[in-house]
Amino acid sequence: MTKMFSRILIANRGEIACRVIRTAQKMGISTIAVYSEADAHALHVAMADEAVYIGPSPVTDSYLRADHIIAAALQTGAEAIHPGYGFLSENPGFVDAVVKAGLVFIGPSADSIRAMGLKDAAKRLMEKAGVPVVPGYHGEAQELVVLASKAREIGYPVLIKARAGGGGKGMRKVDDPDDFAEALGSARREAKSAFGDDRVLVEKYIAKPRHIEVQVFGDNHGNVVHLYERDCSLQRRHQKVIEEAPAPGITAEVRAAMTSAAVKAAQAINYSGAGTIEFIVDATEGLKPDRFWFMEMNTRLQVEHPVTEMITGLDLVEWQLRVAAGEKLPLSQKQIPLNGHAMEARLYAEDPSKSFLPAIGTLHHLAFPAAVMDGLVRIETGVRTGDTISPYYDPMIAKLVVHGNDRAAALAAMESALLETEIAGTTTNARFLAALIRDDGFATGDVDTGLIDRNLAALTVPAAVDAGARELAILFASDLLRKPSLVDPWTAMRGYSHNSNLAYPVVLEDSGGTVRYGVTVLGDDRYAISGPGIATELRVRHEPSSWHVTGKGINFRAKAITLPHGIAIISKGAAATFTVADPFLLAEAAGHSGDRLAAPMPGLVKSVRVAAGDTVKKGQILLVLEAMKMEHSITAPHDGKIAEIVTESMQVKENTALVRFEEAALPDGR
Repeated sequence: MTKMFSRILIANRGEIACRVIRTAQKMGISTIAVYSEADAHALHVAMADEAVYIGPSPVTDSYLRADHIIAAALQTGAEAIHPGYGFLSENPGFVDAVVKAGLVFIGPSADSIRAMGLKDAAKRLMEKAGVPVVPGYHGEAQELVVLASKAREIGYPVLIKARAGGGGKGMRKVDDPDDFAEALGSARREAKSAFGDDRVLVEKYIAKPRHIEVQVFGDNHGNVVHLYERDCSLQRRHQKVIEEAPAPGITAEVRAAMTSAAVKAAQAINYSGAGTIEFIVDATEGLKPDRFWFMEMNTRLQVEHPVTEMITGLDLVEWQLRVAAGEKLPLSQKQIPLNGHAMEARLYAEDPSKSFLPAIGTLHHLAFPAAVMDGLVRIETGVRTGDTISPYYDPMIAKLVVHGNDRAAALAAMESALLETEIAGTTTNARFLAALIRDDGFATGDVDTGLIDRNLAALTVPAAVDAGARELAILFASDLLRKPSLVDPWTAMRGYSHNSNLAYPVVLEDSGGTVRYGVTVLGDDRYAISGPGIATELRVRHEPSSWHVTGKGINFRAKAITLPHGIAIISKGAAATFTVADPFLLAEAAGHSGDRLAAPMPGLVKSVRVAAGDTVKKGQILLVLEAMKMEHSITAPHDGKIAEIVTESMQVKENTALVRFEEAALPDGR
C-alpha cells in the first residue's frame, strides 16, 4: 500500500506552478512555492501554503539553481519536487541531485531523460525499438564533408537540426547544396550559444509537415498507456501557438499506428510519468499510417496538456503525483475515454505587428470570459490584475482552453473566448489568435507548420481604431461620464453653465504631439466633441457591462479602463490605448505669469498642503487636485509667499484661481 505525499515543492513559477498547486490542494497535499525577487508577489506564491525565496530575478540565479531549490525542499520538509515544465524539468543532473537528497522527483528517471535528451541518440534508440524515424543522418561524425555527403544521399531540401535542445534553435532548412556549408555554420553557432553543444543531425525536409504528438503515461510497475494525440501544427518559428485534440482529419487506422508507436517508444526506455512522443507527419496526401516519423520525446508535462485533459476528463497532474508515490496507473488503456474536441491558445504579452516583440508592462485590467464559470472555457494563468509582465521570464499571460462536442463547436468557443478576454496595460497577441481561428485553412482543418508564415502579413495587420473608440476615450477623460454626487446639487449639475455651455478640455498625446479637444454637455447622456478630425454630437449610455456610444456613423460598445497615464477602450477582445496629457504638466511647461495659479480644467481639491502666509520654494507641492479620475500634485512655479489658496473638498471649474502669491514674491521683483 503506497502512501501519498503530504508536502511537495514546486520548482517552477507562473501558470504551471498554479496548475500543480490546484491539483495538490484538491488532493489534500500541502504545497511549497519557490520565487525569485521579481516574483515576490506572484500568484503562485500567494496560492501556495508556504513560499521560499531562492535568488535574484534572472533565472540563472534562481529557478535554475538546483542547489537552492533542493535546500528549500529540505528546509520546509517537502517529500517530493514537481518540476513543472521548462527550467530544470528535463535536466537529469537535477533528478540525480533530488534523489541523492532523499527526495522524490515527480517525473521520469534520470536514465529516461538522458536516453531521450539528445535527438541523434534518441532516434537511433527508436530505430532499434521499431519506431519509424524520419529519413536522415543521426550519426556521430560531424565533419562538413560527411554531413554534406549525407545531405545529398537524403535528397534536398534537407533540415539541419541541433541534436540538443529545442524551440527551433540551431535549425536551418537548406534547399540547395551550394548553401549547405553556410547554413551548417549558422546552425552550429546558434546551437552552441543556446545549448553549449554544436553537434547536429541532418534530416529530410517534409514539404507539408504536421506536428502531431501523443500523450503517454507510464508507471513503475511496467504499465504504459496513451491518452490520444494532439495536433500542434500551428507554429511560429517552431514555437507552438494553438494546439488541439484530437488531430483534424485523423482516422482510426492512423491513430492506432501512431499511438502504438508512441507506447512502444515509452516502453523502450522503461518510462514512468507523463511524457509526449512528438511525430513529424507528411500531410501532402492527407494523414497516412506510413507517413509519420518520430521527432523527439518531451520527458515532462507539456504546456498543452490541458487539451488532453479536456477530451479525457482526467487530471494529468494527479496521475503524476500518484505514479511518483508508487501507485499503478489509475486506468487501463480501454478505460481511457475520448470525448469531443478541445483547443488551447497561448495568450502572450507581445506585439504581432512588431515581429512579436515581448511587451512588458502592468496588467491594469485583466478579465476572462464568463463562460469559465460554466466550465465551457478553462483558463490557465499565473497572473492577475495589477501584476507586471517581467522582462526576465516568458511573457505568457494565460492559456485559453475550450471544449466542444466537435471541432466546429470548439472553434466557435475559442473565438468567443478570445473576444471576451479583456486586457489593458500591455499589448497582446489576442487579435492575432482570433485571426488564426478565422483563417479558412485552419477552420477546415487544412493545417501544417507553415500556415502562419505563409499568411503572416494578413494575420498581423495592425487593427484600425474602431469608430467611437477615440470619442469614448475623450468623454471618459473629461470626467463627465462619472456619476456625480447627489449630496451637492451644484456638483450634480455637471456641465451646467448659467450663460453658455462649457467646453471641458481634454488633451491626448499622439505621435505628432498633443491634440486638444473640447467636450460640451448638451443634456442627459448627450455630448458634443470638437477638435482636429472630430466635430460630432454623441449619446452615451452606461449599460450593465459597457458604455454604448451612438452618433453619426457610430454605434459602439466598449469598456473604458483608467490607466495611470491614459484610457484603454476595450471592445471585442482588443484594447485601444489613448495617452492623456497631464494638463498641469502642460501648464507648467508653458510657464506661469502674474501672481495667479489657475486650474486648467475642472476638478476636486483633494488636499491642501500649505496655508496663506506660508513661504514656499519652487517645485514644492501646494495642493492635490483630482481630475480625469487621476490625482495631480500642483507645485509652486517659483519661490514666493502664499496670499490665498483654495480649500479642501472644493469643486473648481476650469480657470478657477487655485493659488495667489503676494506681489512682492514675484520673481521679477515687482
